[in-house]
Amino acid sequence: MPELPEVEVCRMGIAPELLGREIRAVVIRAPRLRHEIPPALRELLPGCLIVDVRRRGKYLLIDCRRGNGKGGVEGTLIVHLGMSGNLRFVPSELPPEKHDHFDLVLPDQILRFADPRRFGVILWHPGPPAAVAAHPLIAVLGVEPLAGDFTAAWLHQALARRQAPVKPVLMDGHLVVGIGNIYASESLFRAGISPLRAASRISRLRCGVLVDAVRETLSAAIAAGGSSIRDYVHSDGGAGCFQIQAGVYDRAGQNCLRCGGTVRQIRQAGRSSYYCPGCQH
Repeated sequence: MPELPEVEVCRMGIAPELLGREIRAVVIRAPRLRHEIPPALRELLPGCLIVDVRRRGKYLLIDCRRGNGKGGVEGTLIVHLGMSGNLRFVPSELPPEKHDHFDLVLPDQILRFADPRRFGVILWHPGPPAAVAAHPLIAVLGVEPLAGDFTAAWLHQALARRQAPVKPVLMDGHLVVGIGNIYASESLFRAGISPLRAASRISRLRCGVLVDAVRETLSAAIAAGGSSIRDYVHSDGGAGCFQIQAGVYDRAGQNCLRCGGTVRQIRQAGRSSYYCPGCQH
């Protein structure tokens, strides 16, 4: 599933082509994704200008506006890539393929959403950009790990109430958004913290180290174009390469790049965790 770095890379890829552009039409071919695509988008969006492209957690937020007053339209298109979705620009004349479910038709090209597993989301929330924070899918999201309020003091206080191992806690999107399996493993490796350690047993000092490690890991992943583990590709069709740089992820049985020990693989909350027992405690 695309996580924060992949979604941010997607946002950076599509934003320059969308900002200030007029939506000419909307095409909905398969409305039933995780939630039904609102059919009213066919009438709401044509004529709207795209005024911003934002990210909240793993959701893309495309702010749209047309006119003012009673006849005006203002709202946010909420997009989630699901397990296997992608957004790409295609020529206006390119016929859709089997899994191409949604088109945002622009003056000279189409932003096309494809999703083989149909677990993605395309929804609409009316109102000014700030209003989308109240949408049920957005309102439950935790702190942004690249934002200023993700601090050592905040994390230490949040973890103090959690007795579970730190890795699945770090992946809880109600606490902190967008830290998927690969990035949780890599962040803990950078911080020298075992994924087995109880969250409540991490000191404030080590929380500071972990905050820095999370930021460094996510920033490095964004710079590398994200991770292409299964289906993920960029909006231009390219692949991410962060997984090639991984210190422990998917390296079970290999030597640790830091201490020379052996990287182990365990199961936690149904997911594989990778760590080095020699330098993660």
